[in-house]
Amino acid sequence: MSNRLRQTWDLETVFPGGSASGEFDDFLKKLAADVDALAAQIGSLNPPASVEQTDVFDPIFENVQSVSARFRQAGAFVSCLSAQDQNDQKAGQLSARVGSIRARWQSVVATFDSILQNTEDEVWEAWTTRESVAPISFNLSESRAQARDKMTPELESLALSLSVDGYQGWSSFYNTIIRHVRVKYEENGETQLLSAAQAANKLGSSDPKQREEMGRNWEQAWTDVEDYCADTLNHLAGFRLSLYEKRGWDDVLREPLEINRMSGKTLSAMWQAITDNKAIFVEYLNRKARLLGTEKLGWHDVDAPIGESESKIDYDDAADLIVEQFRSFSPRMADFAQRAFDNHWIEAEDRAGKRPGGFCTALPLTKQTRIFMTYSGTASNVSTLAHELGHGYHQHVMDELPTFSQRYAMNVAETASTFAEMIVADSLVKKAATEEERIVLLEDKIQRSVAFFMNIHARFLFETRFYEKRRSGLLTPQDLSALMVEAQEEAFCGALDDYHPHFWASKLHFYNTGVPFYNFPYTFGYLFSAGIYAQAQREGQSFADKYDALLLDTGRMTVEELASKHLGVDLTKPDFWQAAVDMSVADVRSFLDMTASKVG
Repeated sequence: MSNRLRQTWDLETVFPGGSASGEFDDFLKKLAADVDALAAQIGSLNPPASVEQTDVFDPIFENVQSVSARFRQAGAFVSCLSAQDQNDQKAGQLSARVGSIRARWQSVVATFDSILQNTEDEVWEAWTTRESVAPISFNLSESRAQARDKMTPELESLALSLSVDGYQGWSSFYNTIIRHVRVKYEENGETQLLSAAQAANKLGSSDPKQREEMGRNWEQAWTDVEDYCADTLNHLAGFRLSLYEKRGWDDVLREPLEINRMSGKTLSAMWQAITDNKAIFVEYLNRKARLLGTEKLGWHDVDAPIGESESKIDYDDAADLIVEQFRSFSPRMADFAQRAFDNHWIEAEDRAGKRPGGFCTALPLTKQTRIFMTYSGTASNVSTLAHELGHGYHQHVMDELPTFSQRYAMNVAETASTFAEMIVADSLVKKAATEEERIVLLEDKIQRSVAFFMNIHARFLFETRFYEKRRSGLLTPQDLSALMVEAQEEAFCGALDDYHPHFWASKLHFYNTGVPFYNFPYTFGYLFSAGIYAQAQREGQSFADKYDALLLDTGRMTVEELASKHLGVDLTKPDFWQAAVDMSVADVRSFLDMTASKVG
């Protein structure tokens, strides 16, 4: 049925009234008061000297988790407000208000962590094995270890307070920049000015001339704001590096690895497996160039469709397709997706004023999620929709766990979302009615491999080198663009004819303050999910329960422990990563075989 589903989300059931919500205002007042009350309560406590003295902490654990869940609810709501309408200045004010309360809360958490840090080991061991504490013992031990690697609680509290108008402030300013970006677009002899989100959807056009023109206009739009973006990125990095220096941290990857609960050995093994196998992906890029009738692909050709016309997929049809394919793996997963569509949890409308990109955010108090994207009917949009629903299902599985144990890292979060993508993409390839259709769908699937192995590798190379250079001072926009092109050329093995110098300006992920190095976790998630998907294919629907069990543990284990327990593999060794990359290599080999006759 046409237009069966609404393409705008429902935020009224979260807090009625949008950014003018009186209920949300009261919610924030109560949250701030509870933070102050906990600050006084925790500030009067000393580390327990015996196991008997730990009883007083049971209600505190409950209160800390309650406040943490309410911050997630508040943060999710203001993120949704800001994303749906970049001109909503009240939403920006609310975001700043939440950030200010959160800074006070983080100071309370720093004091709380210092109590954990200074508890004697013997008491700690007995304390964390108590029945009331054992379910969150991993998370408490993690906080204790991290506290030992930071400054004193007083200095950490000061840094967090200063970050509101420093670190977080620069990140918010980037949202202001994006709100004013306009990209020229010509259609039927008329010139329009598109928002960044609308223009991003035009970059993958099937028309090579339009692609080339939009690529130029996109680059120019970001060149026009390069000074603002360079200032923002420089100061974000400067704040981060100064904080690392005061903590005595030399490695810029230390925090992102710690946040993602993974070791440097695992990261190195993953990138090495990818680098060792890039030659076959260069063959793919060269073949795609010939299929598109050109010598070499440009940056904006990489994601272009290989057919003359790109078929559009109706939103309702996309929803039905996703639910059907999810059901082939897990009825629970399908039921969750159907609930998200039916209850208007998804903002997908293609309109001006929206933020670029897509995300899924959790509302833990109501055990719901909200998904944001801009849907224009492409196969890539369908993948994004499945991806974000995968995030939502991950949270759904964990809803009944203690709040502390729901805090899973970005890399395993990307595992669930990418796994959901794979279910949809792989089944579509297998069910293709013709070889032409199979080639198009297989190529769309391979595009994601190229994104994770090459595009994201370029982001990682750029960001790593940028931080090292930033230690010596500010970088100009020209410095940043040169660094970006160098990283793109290396990551794509020189396979492209032109690159995207201002990608550092246009990509929101570089300005994220929640997770530094918002890049390699995507690639980890993609390959980790490939390994999980291979096992799911071998075991069929019986694997669905094992998959849920793995997701349940993502907030209370390191990734190495998770892989060892649920998959029986060692992530610090190359074997697992090579096997995962092999799945993508097999797709490329099939594509090369199927298209050999089309290029002579």
